[in-house]
Amino acid sequence: MNTIRVGIVGLGANTRLRHVPGLRACPDVEITGVCNRSPASTSKAAAEFAIRKTYPRWQDLVDDDEIDAVVIGTWPYLHCEVTLAALAAGKHVLTEARMARNADEARQMLAASQAHPELITQIVPSPFGLRVHRVIKRLLADGFLGELREAVVLGINDAVADPQTPRHWRQDATLSGLNMLVLGIMHETLVRWVPDPTRVVAQARTFTPRRPDPGSGAMLDVETPDSVRVLTDIPGGAVGLYHLSGGIRFGPPMQIQLYGSQGTLNVQCAPDEILFGAQQGESALRELDVPDEEAGGWRVEEEFIGAIRQEESVEFTDFARGLAYMEFTEAVARSAEDGQPVDVRAT
Repeated sequence: MNTIRVGIVGLGANTRLRHVPGLRACPDVEITGVCNRSPASTSKAAAEFAIRKTYPRWQDLVDDDEIDAVVIGTWPYLHCEVTLAALAAGKHVLTEARMARNADEARQMLAASQAHPELITQIVPSPFGLRVHRVIKRLLADGFLGELREAVVLGINDAVADPQTPRHWRQDATLSGLNMLVLGIMHETLVRWVPDPTRVVAQARTFTPRRPDPGSGAMLDVETPDSVRVLTDIPGGAVGLYHLSGGIRFGPPMQIQLYGSQGTLNVQCAPDEILFGAQQGESALRELDVPDEEAGGWRVEEEFIGAIRQEESVEFTDFARGLAYMEFTEAVARSAEDGQPVDVRAT
């Protein structure tokens, strides 16, 4: 096709930061229309980004024959509904992460995408690990670790450490579903390099059970945990350990650690992405080189447009991979609620 015309449902923070500039950097792509939560917000976004069409309802955008592809920048509560409607209307779909509120919605989205193989479907991926991805894959293929024994995931910050901090939309289960903290985004990064876990045991805590609503000031229940710990079984005999928290001050940086029989790899994900490693016989971890020709980066919008033009395939992240991490996060939620181990694929 010539110009690809994109409609945006939910032009929020990440869409402003990433998707609008990313799409406009692609040749022969026009951001044609936008629909936000309110007419005022829609008009403001259209004026700010010189978008020529606005819609009173997202359904009107999806039904517009002038739109070729839909970017869904809303919170997870609408991802499934908008995706199903967009695919039924013959539109390609790029949806913000997390994929959906739960595994059932994710399965519906995957089934709909499989029923329309002519359409491109993509989930905005975890931004972590993109720079070092190819280097890690090469090192693993070369046997740097030896036999994988343990994987450790740390996603810790102080975002909700203050009990007076207003309730975030992510703490509203109606909007966010079973997604917890940075569990999904960190897990998605890990399983680019190691097999999906088969079984989880989880524990979760909410240290501040009620928070003020940012609009009304009314005290509302916090519906997602402030802290999560997960133990996993990984095919091949390895085990995993996750510690996610938004209530810890001065904790370690966000990172993924891979421990093997012959070596160790440590990806510091934030504030800067750095790869450390060492093998048996070395005295300490050292920063590993990431050659320019192997360094990856953010190219989500370019990949989406390239896939529509049949110039490449979606690597980060397709709907099948999205369903896998939704099954994992749902298994974690069930285990934390019941206090029992849960098989991931049984969710």
